[in-house]
Amino acid sequence: MQNVFLDKSAKPTAASFAKALKGRSKYWDELKGHVHGPVVEEWKYYGKTIGWTKKLLLGKRNLLFLTVRNGYFVVSFVLGDKAVALAQRSSLSEELIRQLVTAKKYVEGRGIRVEVKSRRALEQAKILLDIKMAG
Repeated sequence: MQNVFLDKSAKPTAASFAKALKGRSKYWDELKGHVHGPVVEEWKYYGKTIGWTKKLLLGKRNLLFLTVRNGYFVVSFVLGDKAVALAQRSSLSEELIRQLVTAKKYVEGRGIRVEVKSRRALEQAKILLDIKMAG
């Protein structure tokens, strides 16, 4: 599925964000509330095929990227080597750990995405967020 916010001239608002998530905005609120410290949310436009993405920062540090789909959202994390090692010893699902360790390694780290459609997926995203904040 595609990002629902592709129009560069229509920066997402709180109302359009909540409407697009169709009741799952509470999952986003819970994930954001899981961060300990000064959280900054920032919408950034990445082009006509990617659209608007919300960045969540702790101070100036990128924690995650959020893409809104129709009725749910996808959170993306980039983890360095120490964080990947922590993830391997965590309670993440075997599938997410496999995806993470087999992901292509870039200078900034390995990327992992979680489609947050359920409470279980939200809990997995919280584990990744904890790992990211610890790294």
